[in-house]
Amino acid sequence: MTDLHKIGRMQAIRYAGRGESSLEEMPVPVPGVGEVLLKVHCCGLCGTDLFKLENDTIAEGTVLGHELVGSVASLGPGVTKFETDQRVVVPHHVACGECSQCRRGSETLCPTFRENLLVPGGFSELVLVRAAAVERAARRLPADLSDAAAVFMEPAACVLRGVDRAGLPDPGPASVGAISVVVLGCGSMGLLHLLALRALYREIRVIVSDPIPERRQLAEALGAESACAPETLAEVVATSSHGSGVDAVFDTVGHPPATGGALSLLREGGTLVLFAHAKPGARLPLEMNHLFKHERRVVGTYSGSADEQGRAFELLSSGRLDPTPLISHRLPLRDFQRAVELATQKKALKILLEPDSKDGCHASS
Repeated sequence: MTDLHKIGRMQAIRYAGRGESSLEEMPVPVPGVGEVLLKVHCCGLCGTDLFKLENDTIAEGTVLGHELVGSVASLGPGVTKFETDQRVVVPHHVACGECSQCRRGSETLCPTFRENLLVPGGFSELVLVRAAAVERAARRLPADLSDAAAVFMEPAACVLRGVDRAGLPDPGPASVGAISVVVLGCGSMGLLHLLALRALYREIRVIVSDPIPERRQLAEALGAESACAPETLAEVVATSSHGSGVDAVFDTVGHPPATGGALSLLREGGTLVLFAHAKPGARLPLEMNHLFKHERRVVGTYSGSADEQGRAFELLSSGRLDPTPLISHRLPLRDFQRAVELATQKKALKILLEPDSKDGCHASS
């Protein structure tokens, strides 16, 4: 990257339409009252970014990217929470905390939550953090928490929300025994589910499924009880659970046939958690009595609230959750299109885009 920001210009990845993006110059945002300008260290490529690109659901000129870590480049008037050069992690959404959705525990459905508080977006050299995010969501990184781990705060918060909505039993009482779950998909988010669940519960059996052998091998190395191909999943679950089924299934794929079939994997009273985007218009085949007679549930989960972001940050800071083995590539910002291709072709797990990186590299861990 250049020193364009010294003359009020910076580089960013802007959407050009029809799934294509390009590296362009644009003005450096100037922080106003309560705002902070961050120099981006790294920004993770997210499944939501890929979904928007693939389905052409964003306006031309948009800068994507919301999983970011940076350092404070400049402070707007009135900011006392941070100092220049401090490392910061910040999500892009903040709920109001006062509306009916927030009061009912649906903070991620709050109208205020829909506003993107990162300008222009994380796939840029510098990003402006709006005052609400500075005050209520941005966190200074401790010295022993790496950028590569901290960048997972926002996606880990999303995972924690899904785990909460699964209604898993308290692992404390001995009468409950080990919790058992299935995770559909061994992409970066599926494997992040595996790591988060193992960080939260002392006794838990996690079975994962994915068609790619290398991803299954990584899942087992990260602590999965079993990692199998989708076509053998039902047999593996039946053997592991002695026919009773699992407590929850977390769908990180969004493929209706696989998702609908997951109901048969649940124990009575179990929960199917819909975590992933599905294609527009996708329909889920469900047998109503399979839910009604056995008190099974299907729940959706979207993003992560301030509470879950805080809990994710604590797990990362304590070292109980270390998602850095999921990073397969670190690429310079100019290689954004290559990053998209690697991800869509399933040749990568988590890709970090780094504005200051001169050469892309493959990360083995």
